[in-house]
Amino acid sequence: MAKGIQPADLGFFSVLASSGSLSAAAREMGVTTPAVSKHLSQMESRLGVPLLNRTTRRMSLTPEGELCLEHARRILGEIEEMEQLLGVSKATPRGLLRVNATLGFGRSQVAPVISRFVRKHPMVEVQLQLSVNPPPLTDDSFDVCIRFGAPPDARVIARHIAPNRRLLCASPAYLARRGIPKAPHDLTRHDCIGIRQGEEAYGVWRLSSGRGKSARTEAIKTRGSLTTNDGEIAVNWALEGHGILMRAEWDIERYLRSGRLVQVLPQFSTPDADIYAVYPQRHQLAARVRAFVDFVTLALSQEKRPPGDALPNRPPRLR
Repeated sequence: MAKGIQPADLGFFSVLASSGSLSAAAREMGVTTPAVSKHLSQMESRLGVPLLNRTTRRMSLTPEGELCLEHARRILGEIEEMEQLLGVSKATPRGLLRVNATLGFGRSQVAPVISRFVRKHPMVEVQLQLSVNPPPLTDDSFDVCIRFGAPPDARVIARHIAPNRRLLCASPAYLARRGIPKAPHDLTRHDCIGIRQGEEAYGVWRLSSGRGKSARTEAIKTRGSLTTNDGEIAVNWALEGHGILMRAEWDIERYLRSGRLVQVLPQFSTPDADIYAVYPQRHQLAARVRAFVDFVTLALSQEKRPPGDALPNRPPRLR
C-alpha cells in the first residue's frame, strides 16, 4: 500500500473537516458513510497518526489533523490558482471560500449577501466566521476579510467596497431630558455609550470641523455607565435613552429616518471607517474570491441610499 498523503486525500480531508461529521461528509461526496470512514482510516494508517477525535456525538481534529487541513487547503488553493493562470477552469467560481467579518456588520449585512451569492454560485461553499476584531493579516484561516478601514500592509489587497460614516446620535427622550450638545466639549457633561472594538482608543471621540488648512480636530474623553463590545446592544441602549452613541451610519440609518434616534452635532465629522474586502495577493486570481468581492461590492453599493438623499437633521422638540 502507498505511504503518506495521496493527491485524492487533500480534497477528501478538506470536505470531511468542513462537514463536521462522517455522515455529512458522505452526503456531500455522494458516497456511503462506511466509505468515508474507510478512506479516513486508510489515511491515518498511511500517516501513522490519528487525524480525528471521534465520539458518538462529535468529531474534532487532532493537532496532526489541524496541520493536515491547513496544508491541504493551501495546496488546493494553489492548484486552483494555477488553473486560473492556465485558463483550465474557465473562471468558474468553485471550492471553499472562508469569510471573516465583524459581529454586527457580518450578521446584518454580510450574511444576507452570502445567502444570495451561493444561490448564484452553487459550486462555492462559504464558511462565515464573525469576530469582534479582524484576524491578523498573517493568519491563513480566511480567504476574504470584510473589515473597517484599510490595513497598512502591502502584502494584502484591500479593495474599497463601501463608504461608512460614523455619526453621533441619541434618542429624543434622552436629549429632552439632558439637553442638546452644541459643541464637542459639551459631550463631557453627557452620558456616552462606549463600544470596545478594534484597536481604537477606548472612550476617546475625535470630532473635526473645517476643511484644508482650517481643519480642526478635538479629542473628547467621554464618560458613561454603559459599555459593550457589541454594536447592536449599544444601539438598543441608545434607543432606550441611556445616552449618546457614536455608530456607523449602516447600523443607525433606519432609526434616524424614523426619528427614533436623532443625529447629534451634525456639523462636526468623525473619523471614517470605510468598508474594505481584504485578501492575500496570492488569492487575487482565485475565481471564487474575485466573484465574491465583486458581488459584495455591488450588493453593498445598492444598499446605500441614492446620492443627495440626505438624512433628516431636525433637532427634537423639547417639551
